[in-house]
Amino acid sequence: MAIQRHVKRAGKLWIRVFPDKPYTKKPLEVRMGSGKGAVEGWVAVIKPGRVLFEISGVPEKDARDAFRLAAAKLPLETRVLARDTE
Repeated sequence: MAIQRHVKRAGKLWIRVFPDKPYTKKPLEVRMGSGKGAVEGWVAVIKPGRVLFEISGVPEKDARDAFRLAAAKLPLETRVLARDTE
């Protein structure tokens, strides 16, 4: 959302990750055993080198600023890559 708001909905944004792994949690004050807990939410496993977002149709300076704002909201270290258009 931060990326889209910064570029004012211009261009096309691709989100390259999808949360496809469930994580479970047992309720509070429940004794050990009796199986696995219920699904609490979904997560995406991000390994180093994975491309998270792609954007096209906006100037590179605006894209870098948008990605910088989005990176501040993520709990991992990121960097911005640019594709050579030769």
